[in-house]
Amino acid sequence: MSDLPQRWTRATVYPDMWADPDDDPRNSDGPAPDGELPTFRDVLGNFRLTLLMKCDGLDPEQLARRSVPPSTMSLLGLVRHMAEVERDWRTWIRPDEPAAKLYGVPDGDFDGAVADQAVVGGAFADLAREQAATDEALLMHPDLGERLGRDGIAVRELWVHRVEEYARHCGHADLLRECVDGRVGQ
Repeated sequence: MSDLPQRWTRATVYPDMWADPDDDPRNSDGPAPDGELPTFRDVLGNFRLTLLMKCDGLDPEQLARRSVPPSTMSLLGLVRHMAEVERDWRTWIRPDEPAAKLYGVPDGDFDGAVADQAVVGGAFADLAREQAATDEALLMHPDLGERLGRDGIAVRELWVHRVEEYARHCGHADLLRECVDGRVGQ
């Protein structure tokens, strides 16, 4: 006997996929979006959805489980971290002082990811709110070459950083989810 979960997937077409292509909400019929900004938004939206899909169907204990000790990383911690990061990206846009940390202290996003339904609900609400606020702030700057904030960072670079951050953490989410209940997939 082993304490390791058995690997599994809901997909029936390809055994290494999260869901069958016809059931995957990230798949779209038709061509990819035209233009740089619509492409950034589409790719970012798919990574955001991937993170949520990796958390789907888990209870608070499973979401808060730190699956790869001694790391403090958990799926719930990733959700809280991405909410914190979305807030921080708005700091790069503004010339004024940064917004207060969402979870108080450095590493509060991961350290405070505990198995409590109120913490779970708060984390997902925080993520949705912070994503919407950052989207709104960036969409006010449709010129991707425009430079913003104290450091003069290009709007394009902010979109690329967002995609990169979600992509990296979706990779972590793949491994964390597999450790929790054995579910695998892209």
